[in-house]
Amino acid sequence: MRRMTAGEPRNSRIQRAVVQLILDRRLPPGAPLPTEPELMEDLGVSRNSVREALKALQALDIVEIRHGYGTYVGQASLTPLVDGLTFRTLTRQGTDAGALAEILQVREVLEEGLIRRVAATITEPELARLESVVSRMEAAARAGLPFPELDREFHELLYAPLGNALVPQLLGAFWTVFHRVADARGWSAVPAPGDTVRRHRDIVTALRAHDTEGAQRAMTVHFHAIEARAAGETG
Repeated sequence: MRRMTAGEPRNSRIQRAVVQLILDRRLPPGAPLPTEPELMEDLGVSRNSVREALKALQALDIVEIRHGYGTYVGQASLTPLVDGLTFRTLTRQGTDAGALAEILQVREVLEEGLIRRVAATITEPELARLESVVSRMEAAARAGLPFPELDREFHELLYAPLGNALVPQLLGAFWTVFHRVADARGWSAVPAPGDTVRRHRDIVTALRAHDTEGAQRAMTVHFHAIEARAAGETG
């Protein structure tokens, strides 16, 4: 029987035990978990306790319950973080500007640090892909069309050279929270399209010159413009 730590709520202990079982057995995402009877025996708990723990872990994307098929190891995505941050931001009554600024500031700090690494290593093919996205932004701006997904694509491509799988997930989480909140409040929360295109092009220009300081400055200007627009929308 797997031992569970005393001194914490029973459901939390069972959740922790299931997580430890996954780790001990080195089960990858998508791998099947033991059946409910097996978990009951292994953990020494009731069927209801197992089900409650699994439901809680499903909400965290640690397990995936496929009704009629069984329970599997989840992807451990950042979806719970996105949902929690969105809820936190939307429920901060009377402090919309401050709450939105917090989300932007975290993204800004991450991207200003990361772009310094990109500037030193980015290749010509990677620059070409970024320039292609900026050109599509420009075409959308001329046509009077919004291009939030192109903005997201730009930032995802920007950090792809780092080879860090967590970076696009984390930045994507903050991007999603920001736009969910902006949409819920009816804000545009982005600078004028032409300005947005220009600021992204300035980032690419600095990167092409492998100008680390210039790339960081261009990123700072980009975020300060978004922050100013968001403050104006929420003021």
